[in-house]
Amino acid sequence: MQSWTPKTWTKGLLRGLAVAVPIAAGLLAIAVSGSLKAAPGAKAAQAQVPAVRVVRVAATEFRPRVSGYGAVAPAREWRAVARVDGTIIETSPLLASGQIAPAGTELLRLDDTDILLSLAQIDAQLAALDVRDETLTASLSISRADLDISQSDLKRQEDLLQQGTIAQAARDQAARQELAARAKLTEIENQLSLNAAERAVLQAQRASAARSLDFTRITAPFDIRIAAVQADLGQFVTRGSALLGADGTEAAEVSAQFSMGDMGPLVRALGEGSNVLDLTAQVRLSQAGHDITWPARVVRVSDAIDARTQATGIVVRVDQPQAQAVPGTRPPLRRDMFVTVELSAPTRPALVVPDRAVQGGRALIVTAEDRLEPRAVRIAFARDGIAVIAEGLAEGDLLVVTDPAVAVPGMTVRPVEDTALQADIARRALGQDDAQ
Repeated sequence: MQSWTPKTWTKGLLRGLAVAVPIAAGLLAIAVSGSLKAAPGAKAAQAQVPAVRVVRVAATEFRPRVSGYGAVAPAREWRAVARVDGTIIETSPLLASGQIAPAGTELLRLDDTDILLSLAQIDAQLAALDVRDETLTASLSISRADLDISQSDLKRQEDLLQQGTIAQAARDQAARQELAARAKLTEIENQLSLNAAERAVLQAQRASAARSLDFTRITAPFDIRIAAVQADLGQFVTRGSALLGADGTEAAEVSAQFSMGDMGPLVRALGEGSNVLDLTAQVRLSQAGHDITWPARVVRVSDAIDARTQATGIVVRVDQPQAQAVPGTRPPLRRDMFVTVELSAPTRPALVVPDRAVQGGRALIVTAEDRLEPRAVRIAFARDGIAVIAEGLAEGDLLVVTDPAVAVPGMTVRPVEDTALQADIARRALGQDDAQ
């Protein structure tokens, strides 16, 4: 029998540990592997229910609107044309392209010397006629008195002839004197009539010359912005020559093209008894990364339809665009600016959703049991990424706005409401997504 010494006892302990430690490590590995295997199983089960983003369908204040495009033109244009011949002897400092001239501003003046001479000559002729008329009028009184005397003498001679106290020759002499007096009176009366006719002619000539005198001064008929100048100081112009062109500043107009398919739902949104003229209009200019807007009003509708695009022209008017200009911020509306015209109807409650959530007239909703359910949907109006629902959805429905990996009707999903998208829909429904 071997005796146990401290040395042999130590060797035995070491051999035991060499066997026990590997066994213990193996058991621990088995236990840990079992626990690791159970955890992924739970996560996999949880991942089988996919999450989908949804918005809750609700009545939202919606402003129906459509956009068209067109170029700015002045509501009124003016072209100054020479109506008399003459040399330009004076021009205004405002007679330059781009300058603004108030109504009544004298822009240029033609030499009126010849017209003034004509007026002076006509006035002299009229004064001579007045003198002639005065003379003839005095002679007329004398002639009438002479005729009265001659007629009285003729009657007396006829009475004496009947009594047999005078010869026939004396009566005939009195008759000849009466006829001479009558002829003299008629001649004076005819001369006065001719003078009246000549006076009428001279007065017409004077009125024409005076009117021509007015044409020597070219004044702005209303508030204008000078567009082009074709005449200058010292230039001789003839009747019919173009002098300058200008645009009225009191209003600007835009004839914008709109799709007839878009205009129909918009006008219907106004209700019965309304028409296009009742729509609210706004003109927008995109410039330097931001939008500038002007309030406008619809003034008329074009009677022609574009044969290629089947679009109709609608003309809107912006009043006092010059007064609304702010240097560095809001430029004045000027000719040929290409702008957007937005027409809108009054706001009203509507079911507004993202248009991408409705494809081919169908949408997906999440039921109360968290299952996907397809719905047939009809859109009444769509614009700017949103759609107004006419049929198929109701308030409170959870509308899927992103497709799940596998969209199978009846599958279970986990809805996650997208509140940011919901707020964006509300802004777009009122048109507040556009920069002002």
